[in-house]
Amino acid sequence: MNAPDDVDLPSDWEDDDQPDPQQRRGRRIALIGLGLVAVLVLGVGLVVANYLRGINDSYEKRTTVQITRGASDGERPEAIDGAGRNFLLLGSDKRSEEDAASEGVSGQRSDVMMLVHVSDDNQNVYIMSFPRDLYVDIPGYGKDRINAALAFGGAGLAVTTVENYVGVPIDHVALIDFDGIEGLVDSLGGIDVKIPQDFEAGGHQFTEGTQTLNGEEALTFVRERKQFSDGDFQRNRNQQAVLQGIASKLISADTLSDPGKLSTTIDSISPFLTTDADLTASTMVELGLSLRSVRTGDLHFLSIPYGDPYTTSGGASVVATDEETMDVLRDALRADDMGTYYAQHAGTY
Repeated sequence: MNAPDDVDLPSDWEDDDQPDPQQRRGRRIALIGLGLVAVLVLGVGLVVANYLRGINDSYEKRTTVQITRGASDGERPEAIDGAGRNFLLLGSDKRSEEDAASEGVSGQRSDVMMLVHVSDDNQNVYIMSFPRDLYVDIPGYGKDRINAALAFGGAGLAVTTVENYVGVPIDHVALIDFDGIEGLVDSLGGIDVKIPQDFEAGGHQFTEGTQTLNGEEALTFVRERKQFSDGDFQRNRNQQAVLQGIASKLISADTLSDPGKLSTTIDSISPFLTTDADLTASTMVELGLSLRSVRTGDLHFLSIPYGDPYTTSGGASVVATDEETMDVLRDALRADDMGTYYAQHAGTY
């Protein structure tokens, strides 16, 4: 309320309903600031939404499968709280109908099979390769090479076979055609790979030491085994070397945090990718965020334990299992103690 004209007021009296000019300017600045913040938040929200929508649109080009267990598959290994997460990575080189018929398979085998264990604190990742000829039980088919599971029953049977063998549940599976590996490497602008020896294959020259490979060269490199005295075992190591090169390039190039690069990468490989239906785009983003502090030094490559090669009574060349050491690995996976296992067994196989 304003004072009447005939009332004498103290010299320091101020009308509460009429803020001084400085106060009014302060309020206007505060309101403008709040407005700018609101606009920025809305803008960032739209950018993030468009970014995620773009990733989702690219990622939806993949094929999805349902992972279920049949009556002959046995009980799924029990999930243990605090034991980390496990993923199965499969690389498939599809065969022609003629080659598939001659081998008695449905057209593709998992020539690359890797179990990936992420520690519960998301600080370390262990990538374990399976020898393609490892002789194990395949539910419904008896004993056979482990890479035949994909041919017999698709990604679902491959997951079931691995779960039964390693004794831990697989959270997600991803299968990529080898053509997808070529596209992924090219989308990264090539990768640096450690070459074990000089050799020539597919019209490409590989030189011992670190060599930068394009997509076609990387694909030739991961396929080759006849050039090496230990054949498939060296090929497993070569596949790990390519995977390490891809991981290093993804991390060093900030691809995971660059919307443009990530979208291009996903767009180039999604048509060649098959995953379980639960491995959605949002799940992939959450996984990437959970591993944002992982660097190349936190990626640990090793092999699943195995025994000596031998020939079955039916004339098949296979690789024996090493159950004693495998039990140690099973315990380490269940206890999320892969650091101890790695320190004791890395480079043994």
